[in-house]
Amino acid sequence: MLKLLRPAVTRVLTPLGRALIRRGISPDMVTAAGTLGTVAAALFFYPRGELFPGSLVITFFVLADLLDGVMARMTGPGSVWGAFLDSTLDRVGDAGIFSGLVMWFVVSGQRTLAGVALFCLVAGAVVSYVKARAEGLGLSCDVGLAERPERLVMVLVSAGLGGLGVPYILAAGLWLLAAASAFTVVQRLLHVRRQAASTSPRPLR
Repeated sequence: MLKLLRPAVTRVLTPLGRALIRRGISPDMVTAAGTLGTVAAALFFYPRGELFPGSLVITFFVLADLLDGVMARMTGPGSVWGAFLDSTLDRVGDAGIFSGLVMWFVVSGQRTLAGVALFCLVAGAVVSYVKARAEGLGLSCDVGLAERPERLVMVLVSAGLGGLGVPYILAAGLWLLAAASAFTVVQRLLHVRRQAASTSPRPLR
């Protein structure tokens, strides 16, 4: 759903990307810096219960995930290494965000929400794995209700508003995210199954 906003975001980030390239900063450097900042902010702010400032700082670094893509398109066809690095570090960033929330819930005695946050982390990883494995087998899997951008928006908005004192918003956001992630896993599995059923059997090893 958020893919519809990508052209507008690209136009906004293009001048910044061009300036960074002129200074010799590569897309891979931006990817690594964004992930490092995301994980550091999540593990510093969230376990302390500083959900609003933490969400703001994390959002700033998450934008690097869009900026590196803009820069990669400016410098020519994207490299295989760059795509691999970006996908791998996305998982690291997600782990940092949800680990910070889990730590906060445990410290504050909200063990049920700690479990929900942990489920969101695992389900998000499975969502990404299903797509990667399908594409590795030559199938398409570009479907899903809750892809990574949607998952990030849901968790950061609910955590930020929860940090401002909006009652029940964080719990509601996490439960909704858990349900959407589980639905997306099933959605992708069925999508891949339909494609696999229409192809000739072939050895997978």
